[in-house]
Amino acid sequence: MRVLDLSKLDISPDDTCDIRITVETDSECDKYPAKQHARKVAAKLGVRDGLIYLVGKATINWGDSDQPRPFRQRRYFYYLSGVEEADCYLTYDIRNDLLTLYVPNFSLQHAIWMGPTLTVDEARLRYDADRFRYFAALRGDLNAWVDQYNKDSPIYILHSTQKPEISSEGLLLDDTSLIPAMNAAREVKDEYEIRMIRKANEVSALAHRNILENIHRMSNEGEIEGLFLDTCVSHGSKNQSYEIIAGSGPNAAVLHYVKNDEDFNERQLVCLDAGAEWNCYASDVTRTIPLGKDWPSAHAKDIYAIVEEMQEECIKRVRPGLRFRDLQELAHVIAIKGLQRLGVLKIGTVEEIRQSGASSIFFPHGLGHHVGLEVHDVSAQPITANGHWPREFVPEMSTPLLQEGMVITIEPGIYFNRLALENARRLPLAKYIDLDKAEQYIPLGGVRIEDDLLVTSTGYENLTTAPKGKEMLEIIRGHRE
Repeated sequence: MRVLDLSKLDISPDDTCDIRITVETDSECDKYPAKQHARKVAAKLGVRDGLIYLVGKATINWGDSDQPRPFRQRRYFYYLSGVEEADCYLTYDIRNDLLTLYVPNFSLQHAIWMGPTLTVDEARLRYDADRFRYFAALRGDLNAWVDQYNKDSPIYILHSTQKPEISSEGLLLDDTSLIPAMNAAREVKDEYEIRMIRKANEVSALAHRNILENIHRMSNEGEIEGLFLDTCVSHGSKNQSYEIIAGSGPNAAVLHYVKNDEDFNERQLVCLDAGAEWNCYASDVTRTIPLGKDWPSAHAKDIYAIVEEMQEECIKRVRPGLRFRDLQELAHVIAIKGLQRLGVLKIGTVEEIRQSGASSIFFPHGLGHHVGLEVHDVSAQPITANGHWPREFVPEMSTPLLQEGMVITIEPGIYFNRLALENARRLPLAKYIDLDKAEQYIPLGGVRIEDDLLVTSTGYENLTTAPKGKEMLEIIRGHRE
């Protein structure tokens, strides 16, 4: 930045000044904080010595084909490198605080056909490491480190299949400690990571809004998927955090429905679960959209209102120190009371119904999860775990506390899945469900609403700005006129 020294200027009170500040961008100022992440992982390992050795994603062709698979960097590798290039390697010498990135050797054939691979000089400008080397130097560097340190200090690897390819015998390896340490390190996001997740949500919001503005022109689930992708790619987000879910009618009750190929016909709702990815960081956004200018039925409006209440009541309680399991239980309580009002659940105390697992017939998944380099991001301990039928239909939940810097989802849902209801008839919990009444809602499918929440020092920041509720309806109505 250039600083203007006003003391050297002769300015009178009558002068008109046009003062401008020019900021010169520096390639060092916004690099991915790989070195910071490496130190954080070493701290989670709790050691002062050792070598972290990571293998990036290789270029791999499809089976029986000369066509490469779409490239997706290994997320553990990305966390310590910020590199989204194939065939790279990385080491971090903990004792010497030395992070080294190895890039592919130059290949003339590759350069002619696909363009040149990353060079050492380019890597030095783009990435946050101490040394940049070609792959040809890797074996020699590893051997030198092994000869000097490996007798007492292990090489930390993620998997036994990713051992260093060196000739030394009797290597001291540790393939059990690194993943837990990296999971713990990735749990709380730094400022750079939060910006990436926020940007992913901004692009997702643009795409969700575009769907709302054009839903009246669509007649098939595939059109939703196509427009969502078009919006994301045109705004610089070529990758999705996960396969787009655009389930209309009964398909909305299939939690991970991805066929997206059916006509709407007379269906009432579509559940759109879709999130853009930005620089390898995910967003995870779900909206349930009426296929008309208003709620098509009292059933649709009522179920949406229950899910909306579940989400709003849970979101406003997010804060550091909160046990996420308490939010999960609150969501079930609200769902039970709401379904009782509609007559879907019968008379019985809320606790009786919850303990029976009856509410999990309609809300079978966890309330949320971490978001980061994966849409279901890693952590030292998951905040919730989905239930696994037939274990009493009660989701198994862990009890970690929320921490400042975590990014989590709040995604309640209520679904009327025909197979789930048919199975429920044979279970003891059936006594709490009016199954005939519940089956009236099957054409509806289901409702899910999902936002990404950053846990702050005083509460939360909702990173998701995609329209929902009243704002969603206003957009749909405004573009149908």
